[in-house]
Amino acid sequence: MATSLFRRSVSRVSSSPAFKLLNARAHASEPQTQQVEPTARDSSVLKTFQIYRWSPDYPSKPQLQEYQINLRECGPMVLDALIKIKNEIDPTLTFRRSCREGICGSCAMNMDGCNGLACLTKIPTASETTITPLPHMFVIKDLVVDMTNFYNQYKSIEPWLKRKNPPPVPGKEVPQSKKDRAKLDGMYECILCACCSTSCPSYWWNPESYLGPAALLHANRWISDSRDEYTKERLEAINDEFKLYRCHTIMNCSRACPKGLSPGKEIQHIKNLEMGLARS
Repeated sequence: MATSLFRRSVSRVSSSPAFKLLNARAHASEPQTQQVEPTARDSSVLKTFQIYRWSPDYPSKPQLQEYQINLRECGPMVLDALIKIKNEIDPTLTFRRSCREGICGSCAMNMDGCNGLACLTKIPTASETTITPLPHMFVIKDLVVDMTNFYNQYKSIEPWLKRKNPPPVPGKEVPQSKKDRAKLDGMYECILCACCSTSCPSYWWNPESYLGPAALLHANRWISDSRDEYTKERLEAINDEFKLYRCHTIMNCSRACPKGLSPGKEIQHIKNLEMGLARS
């Protein structure tokens, strides 16, 4: 019964899968379309999802697989549609998800050519929506990508408070003024979803050497922290032709961030500090 339901619900893409896949991933930062708002008199609103499929257990060429669901029986977000497909149509579909509230960053993927969080992205009005993994990342299975390099780059900037002197009051926290605390706004909110880095062409071509928007944003978070005493050392550690200066201010990162942050702005702040350090 389950097998026949699966076969009825899933069919190959009628047009060229390779063309649609390349077309979707070539525009990783384009704005999304308006959202679905079915009228009350509609008994059903059918929506087709074309989803990237590849499994290491069956290492053939990746393909776009087609699923059709009734939006009247589904929540409003892309993640709701994916969960419905997995629960009711194809249990082999693989993707990451956790909080469903835009906090964990697990469900980052590319939807109709735009990186974002599936739990925060409303289902578009178009008759078809294409969902693929984050661009230019090694795919583990279906929509799940290998984040190892991304996390190693984050670790390399040493994202923790570093002190040369003990706190003013032994055993107590290091005090910080409200003005200095406000300098961290727009950086500490990053959830490491990788939407920004995987929308950056410079990161696509130099993923092993360029730290990328997310790691550099966090680097600036600690560089700007008044409690940290390793500002000069942090600046020297990333003052590199590839680590920092592969950023060409394309600003795809800022357009792709689901939290409304601007990694490009923070990277420019680091560059300005590097120039001041060089002059001193």
